[in-house]
Amino acid sequence: MYRKVGLETDVQGASPHRLVSLLFDGVFDAMNQARAGIENGNTELKNRSLSRAVRILDEGLKASLNLQAGPLANDLNDLYAYLCMRLTKANLHADIAAIEECQRILTPVREAWTAIAQAPEVLRAA
Repeated sequence: MYRKVGLETDVQGASPHRLVSLLFDGVFDAMNQARAGIENGNTELKNRSLSRAVRILDEGLKASLNLQAGPLANDLNDLYAYLCMRLTKANLHADIAAIEECQRILTPVREAWTAIAQAPEVLRAA
């Protein structure tokens, strides 16, 4: 309960950059829970977690892209679509390797997003 209240407070006061960071945190958390569900034979946890990961990618990260911004946004759109497809297949086949592939692919994107927040203001304004 306290975790939920803390998350709601974080979301309400968050900048757009922080909201995307929270989406990255959520998708990685969901993928980790899905892996645990597969390892423990908990099909309900696997299904719920992978469905959540796909929704975060599709309705959160992908939906937040401005496709008019240029090729990077379009590439991210395609990447998120691919990850949704792989996670859906991972759910169907209880495939830990597919989840790990998605984590490997998404990690540099998440790290780059985090680095943007740490860049000096001059670089972010450019």
